[in-house]
Amino acid sequence: MASTSDIRNGMCINFNSDIYKIVEFLHVKPGKGAAFVRTKLKSITTGRVLENTFPAGAKLDEVRVEYREYQYLYPEGDAYTFMNNETYEQITVPGSIINAPEFLEEGMNVKISVRAEDEMPLTCELPSSVVVEVTYAEPGIKGDTATNTLRPCTVSTGAKVMIPLFVNVGDKIKVNTETREYMERVKA
Repeated sequence: MASTSDIRNGMCINFNSDIYKIVEFLHVKPGKGAAFVRTKLKSITTGRVLENTFPAGAKLDEVRVEYREYQYLYPEGDAYTFMNNETYEQITVPGSIINAPEFLEEGMNVKISVRAEDEMPLTCELPSSVVVEVTYAEPGIKGDTATNTLRPCTVSTGAKVMIPLFVNVGDKIKVNTETREYMERVKA
């Protein structure tokens, strides 16, 4: 058990029958009344963010979470199989805990957070950006370059991304996996 004096950014706790990560906190000592800690918590399972105030000295149930490097192998229906880069053990992860499964490519390295007590995978995070090839793009309208016009395309992983008119089929592009938006064209 930890107390409010042990709170730090990145700490994971059991709260309201879910696992939350402390995003930010502030110890407050008002001139009148008892001290308290104002926190912003992010659910590891759902991604929901909530604010909560703990009284000073309150006991918190800390959860030990480890982040490990895994390599993506193949899909199995709604689940995905990964291999630990150090032990070569394979684990199967449900697609619901992956932040952007449509950008997974065979051999890609990802970070999987695991609850240390029972080795249960909690989240799977892809790199912040990935380089993919444009396999299909709607034709652009000639001369329509006065505005920042975007058109839909399909990339090598099967994901749909909006791209500028100057990007062609066969070009490699960098895509932000969090926002699923085009970042830049990559030179070969």
